[in-house]
Parts: sequence; C-alpha cells; structure tokens
Amino acid sequence: MTAYSILKEYVKKQSNRNTVHVVHRLDRETSGVLVFAKTKEAHYELQRQFAEREAKKRYIADVEGNIAQESGLISLPLRLDPLNRPRQVVDHTNGKPAVTHFKKIAERATPNGTVTRLALSPQTGRTHQLRLHCAHAEGLGTPIVGDELYGTKGERLHLHAELLIVKHPTTGRSLRLTAQPEGMNWE
Repeated sequence: MTAYSILKEYVKKQSNRNTVHVVHRLDRETSGVLVFAKTKEAHYELQRQFAEREAKKRYIADVEGNIAQESGLISLPLRLDPLNRPRQVVDHTNGKPAVTHFKKIAERATPNGTVTRLALSPQTGRTHQLRLHCAHAEGLGTPIVGDELYGTKGERLHLHAELLIVKHPTTGRSLRLTAQPEGMNWE
C-alpha cells in the first residue's frame, strides 16, 4: 500500500469523495512529510510552489562516518544511469543542476564507527539527490545509513523528510508541516 492509496480510501470513507492529488514525492525508502491536495486548483498551486522552488524542505539523515565541516553546499549535476536504473550518476557535462545545503547536527560512536546526523535542505529536487550528494566522493563522501543503492543496505534508510514549508493554496498563509523521524532515535 502507498500513502496515496491509504489517503484516497480515507477521504472516500470520510466525505464520499474520490479525489486526492499527489503534489510531490519521496523515495520509497524515505519517511516523513508528504502533501496532497483535495482539489485540482490546490494541486496546481502547490505544484507550482515546488516547481518554482518556493516550497522549503529539510531532511534529517544519518551518514556513515565523520563530516569535518559544520555546514556547506553541495552542487553536483545529476542524471539517470540508463544501464543501472534507478541509480543516478554525477555528470558534469549532461547532468541537471542539483544543489543541497547541509548542516551537522550531531555525531555519535557506534560499534561500526562514527555516524553523523545532518540537516539537508535541497534547493533542487532531483531523484536521489540527497542520497548521491552524501555518498559521492565529490559530495560528502559518506553514504546515508541503510542506503542500499549508494552505500550499504541496512535495516532501513536513515533519511527523513522532517520539515516542509508551503503557502496554503487558497489563503496564502505559510504552513509549516513537520514529522518526527521514528526509527532513527539516538537513545
């Protein structure tokens, strides 16, 4: 089951309507905040905000290893690897621009080495952008914990969409939507 199918069934039971519009997506393995729209007009306006980069997003990621910098910017152009789908590759000639801001939140020692918790704020929204920006040697050079595509498979991918800020499609009021990262506890 997908979040879309669950929500569509819920809306149908609650209001006898069968309309739910997907505004944006998360990678299947990523947890966190998702936004859906009830009407075509709201859907159009919310998608416009994402397309014009007005929507602000912040993710929490645990990466394998130590990150020396406290914060920074990763700008690596990405494209699909057609011979190894769904993987993406860094391509300075044919890739599409992809920009991510990062900030170190904490570090901790584990039996397998250091894990660093980061706040990641994508300026663009390319497929696997955060995963590849963390893992690639020209990026942070350390994959996200549990990332079987660009690192080492684990119990789960430690990537969580923590915050999304959009404007309400009708009122224009700023909406700050959050979700806590369950399964990524540091206790």
